Amino acid sequence: MAETYTATLDRIVDGQTAVLLLEEDDETVDQLDVDVTTLPPEAQHEGAVLEIAVEANELREVEYLPEVTQSRKESAQERLDRLSTRLSDRE
Repeated sequence: MAETYTATLDRIVDGQTAVLLLEEDDETVDQLDVDVTTLPPEAQHEGAVLEIAVEANELREVEYLPEVTQSRKESAQERLDRLSTRLSDRE
């Protein structure tokens, strides 16, 4: 039986292996390494958020979530901006 996860593409190793961090309840619970070509072309970049189905440690289904990817990117940028503002206030 396949299990469904939200996954984030953490990194691509040697241009071939995509390292996916699997999430449950907003916490990383596992890692899955797959051939990058098994992912949709638009999702072959660090930070891409996907909905995946895994069965017996094999990737069965993949759906790229561009809206979630963009939202997370913007949220991370906002945090970085707030941090840099606080640090510049210390000078």
